[in-house]
Amino acid sequence: MDFTTAVNDIIRDRRSIYTNMFSGEVVDDAIIETMLENANWAPNHKHTEPWRFVVFKGEGIKKLGEFQANFYKENNPDTFDENKYDKLYSKPLECSHVIAIGMKKSNMVPEVEEVCATACAVQNMLLTAAANKIGCYWSTGGITFQPKAKSFFGLGDEDQLLGFLYIGMPKSDKWPAGRRKPIDEKVKWVVE
Repeated sequence: MDFTTAVNDIIRDRRSIYTNMFSGEVVDDAIIETMLENANWAPNHKHTEPWRFVVFKGEGIKKLGEFQANFYKENNPDTFDENKYDKLYSKPLECSHVIAIGMKKSNMVPEVEEVCATACAVQNMLLTAAANKIGCYWSTGGITFQPKAKSFFGLGDEDQLLGFLYIGMPKSDKWPAGRRKPIDEKVKWVVE
């Protein structure tokens, strides 16, 4: 297989593999490190490199679950839901690794460009996971957009927490099939 075909196949083979599809097997740290290194090569305007990541594994995953569950409880006394609390605590525990995704604001370019650059970094991680047949998905649920949660992840007031990559080994060797509507329904060509 030539390089171009391999790249096309990996892009088209990337899937969100959710925690209920994880086997419990631990992903090799070398693959996580490769995901992070590939993230670091994302395009970004003025070389601001705005992506920031915090990797949780082992007991660190439990610390993340405790933090987000307790954060939810402390900040929602009037609408507290025990089921949501339990889910915030237990969801990370289903993973081999969890990577918190942060965007460090530089003031050199518009904020949307920093968010887009960070999303490109995450896409590089997702593609690397897919190439290694590692289960992975990006979630923006839970405490993601809570300003008071940022400091736990080393982010300042001007920065953004953009979610979490949940990572684990898939239970099955069978990779899910993808679905997309035809590209010609989403593109307009202007030629004259």
